[in-house]
Amino acid sequence: MELYGYYRSSTSYRLRIALALKGLDYQAHYVSLPKDEQRGEGYLAVNPHGLVPTLVDGGHTLTQSLALLDYLEETHPEPPILPADPAGRAHVRALAQVIGCEIHPLNNLRVLKYLKGTLGLDQAAHDRWYCHWVTEGLKNYESSLQGLEAQGLRGGRYSYGQAVTIADICLVPQIFNAYRFHCPLDAVPRTMAVFEACMALPAFDETQPKKQPDAEA
Repeated sequence: MELYGYYRSSTSYRLRIALALKGLDYQAHYVSLPKDEQRGEGYLAVNPHGLVPTLVDGGHTLTQSLALLDYLEETHPEPPILPADPAGRAHVRALAQVIGCEIHPLNNLRVLKYLKGTLGLDQAAHDRWYCHWVTEGLKNYESSLQGLEAQGLRGGRYSYGQAVTIADICLVPQIFNAYRFHCPLDAVPRTMAVFEACMALPAFDETQPKKQPDAEA
């Protein structure tokens, strides 16, 4: 397998975590988003959308991190990153989509560049906009965890049950983004407890952005 990504891309981090959890080897290709390498002809020949991550496996070129997490689960089911029962999978996918659908699209690098470049927001306004939507989204994640607890469905240190799932894989990179922009996180204690539990695992710690070969000095 080959993984095209960028060290600070939260979606790339999701794939690094999943590959590490499943013990899968891959060749890494580094695509610098600040240098617009994703818009170069070479990378557009791999992924015409000009986005990361891209996973190449067995002649298949695959995109979109949530779809890639499902692909890894279906092709390499051990250890699982989704519950065995349909309701459990639905709960976990809903948590993952709070991150992937409600938060991440609003703090994507191309959106942030548009805010500062086209709309002319200064850094302070840019950061307020960013933290507002990250905080609102994480509060939704927190309330989802509370709802699962009320139903007796958490029962562990992670977002759902006793094992790491794609919900945790999506959550941790989002918290790293929140730290980067100094977003307040005191309103989401359950969520932060999950983050700390995940970061105690090598698959999360060793794949974090600052430990990647393409991390900027």
